[in-house]
Amino acid sequence: MGTDQKFFIVLTTFPADGDAEQFASRLVEEKLAACVNILPVMKSVYAWKGALERSDERQLLIKTTDDRLGELEARLLALHPYEVPEFLLVPIAGGCPDYLSWVVENTRP
Repeated sequence: MGTDQKFFIVLTTFPADGDAEQFASRLVEEKLAACVNILPVMKSVYAWKGALERSDERQLLIKTTDDRLGELEARLLALHPYEVPEFLLVPIAGGCPDYLSWVVENTRP
């Protein structure tokens, strides 16, 4: 693992009635993510096109490396059912070296 490697958790939400597991599996199978955590259903309240909306959604936590971000974003936008899906980057400041090596290994094309 290079010392300049950077790691991220990418956040996205997914409709509660959507197939979040299939979506996550595609990202991992394509080595764009080492792991995707699918959290339980939650209620989201947000403004959309001038109206206050409420939806049941799941939060997805996608673990990846900086060199996979561009392809991950493009693929997420292509596969995601939302018109404007959440794609937020949370930089990882550090972590267990063995785990970070595992992330690198599982996101290597």
